[in-house]
Amino acid sequence: MSAIEGYDTEQTRRMLLLSGGGKDGNISVTFSEDNLKLKGDFYPPSPGGQPLKTEQIAEALARINVVHGVLWENITQAVTDCNVNRRLIRDITMARGNPPVKEIQEYFQMNPKLKPEALAPQGDEQLDYRSISPFIIVKKDQALAKRKSHKDGQNGKDIHGVEIPYGTVRPEGVSGGENTRTDETYIYSEINGQLIEDKGVLNIQDNLVIKGAVDYRTGHIVFPGDVHIEGPVKDGFKIHSGGSVTIKQTFDVTDVNTKKDLTVSGGIIGRGHALVKVGGELKTKFLENCRAACRNNISVDADIVNSSVYTMGKIEMSDKGMILGSEVYAVKGIRTGGIGKKTGKSSKIHCGVDFTALQEQEKYNGELRIIAARLKKLRELLSAEKEEQPELEKGSPAEVRRKQMEEALIQLEESQKQITAKASAVLARLHADENAVVEVLMEIAPGTLIEICKIALFVTEPLKHVRIRLDRAQGRLVCEPLKS
Repeated sequence: MSAIEGYDTEQTRRMLLLSGGGKDGNISVTFSEDNLKLKGDFYPPSPGGQPLKTEQIAEALARINVVHGVLWENITQAVTDCNVNRRLIRDITMARGNPPVKEIQEYFQMNPKLKPEALAPQGDEQLDYRSISPFIIVKKDQALAKRKSHKDGQNGKDIHGVEIPYGTVRPEGVSGGENTRTDETYIYSEINGQLIEDKGVLNIQDNLVIKGAVDYRTGHIVFPGDVHIEGPVKDGFKIHSGGSVTIKQTFDVTDVNTKKDLTVSGGIIGRGHALVKVGGELKTKFLENCRAACRNNISVDADIVNSSVYTMGKIEMSDKGMILGSEVYAVKGIRTGGIGKKTGKSSKIHCGVDFTALQEQEKYNGELRIIAARLKKLRELLSAEKEEQPELEKGSPAEVRRKQMEEALIQLEESQKQITAKASAVLARLHADENAVVEVLMEIAPGTLIEICKIALFVTEPLKHVRIRLDRAQGRLVCEPLKS
């Protein structure tokens, strides 16, 4: 037997390796398209035919120029199995070349944990979809990308011994942009903010701009810097900002907490349990059905309706602005168009008082009431026991119990002293501004309560164009005509 003559590696991809009688054993070989692999099907000899021999196979492989990566162990095992067991052995790898190893150029690979698909929660049936955000928020000094070192390439060799040159891979890496820094290993964020990738450049924005509405497409907004929202905010979505928040349309508020200012062009509407906390100034068109606490001044163009409002500054409203069915705490006073209507829920106005101190005082008073009740009950129990059993045997269970009660009594009395001291300290800062005034351009309706530094005026008749201030010498509130 000999190799088939006229073999052309470019044109023939499958062929019989050996030639001889029709009864002799033979091998059908197949070349891979890249000439990196040769596979064979081993056919056993028929009765009276010649078996396969490794010497003949070696000569045949040389004739078809298979000179590199010949796997003789595979070939020998297949020949033995085929000859002895007289069965067809298929798909044996007879030779394998060495593929080239590509050169990989140096690049920065983006942190895979910062990609949107990595941030999305997985497999939670109870998932609140409002908690899913499309924005990538990073912290200062957080690693954004890691440098991948250059890797050398290596030439390959096919089964014909022909060298295959290696190629070069230029990965689509990233580079540092605005508010980032780069060292030998990483790209870092220089600030807290939103990560934006633009054509492979990583930029960090210190503000978040939302072109449309805040809804299920955006999820809750939690951002360390300023937030600008050009659409409305739907009910049920929270906004927490480490900077200022600006909303161009109506704010259907559920929970908002800003470290700096809150500006709402379209007004704020709550559902009775809505909470607004502002670390700076609050400016809005109107305020309805919510609880709002603000560190600085509050400006309202129209009305405050059915709300509880707290500010350490002053409330400024338009000449026609109304306070309706609301309770308002404003340390430095109020200027508004009117307060209350002849019908409907009355309003309560508290000025000059630090509402945080007032809340602390109420907390301490509640604790003192609880302690006083416990002390009374404990003293009554001790008194009754001493009347029944003036003398107790030393070490008896009754004596141990009485000592425990006496120790509890001492602890409660000590707690009462400490809380009383705290409550007294709070009183010192309760009256924050005795110069606070309430100015009303139109009318204060009957039923309205006005307080300045805990001194009250209950309005029984309409008051128009009035300025109300505290006369500390007389210990009462006085009403003066409001100068235009």
